[in-house]
Amino acid sequence: MKVKRNTLLLLACLVWSAAGFNILRIGLMAYSAYYTMLNYLLSVLVFGVFQKFIFGKLVKKHTARICAYPDERHFFLKFFDGKSFAIMAVMMTGGILLRTSGLAPERFIAVFYTGLGASLLLAGLLFGGNFVRAIRAASKDHSNMENRS
Repeated sequence: MKVKRNTLLLLACLVWSAAGFNILRIGLMAYSAYYTMLNYLLSVLVFGVFQKFIFGKLVKKHTARICAYPDERHFFLKFFDGKSFAIMAVMMTGGILLRTSGLAPERFIAVFYTGLGASLLLAGLLFGGNFVRAIRAASKDHSNMENRS
């Protein structure tokens, strides 16, 4: 199934937002016994590290790649490249194994998942903002072309 180039940004928004929301939800559900200033700060640190070094860069990289596609229509899974799908699969598998194996204490799940989930959710929202900007730019270009005619 092929979709318009800008729709790839919307798909990235939906996928990353859903993943982020779910991980954030898991973290917050585990947080109830661990409300301390240190844990809040650690969650913020996890959020900041993932946002600055991973997801912030990922959003910019994939938005630039998608916007640079010369053709208008693309296979709907092209919102990511192979490396990003592999990262997503490893993160999901690792997260499931951590929770189900009991290797990670509940406090770790609360602190880490809250920071990670918030960062993933923000990445999804940034893709959504890029989608809106791309739609506005396309609409403006279309209007300018009509005015020249």
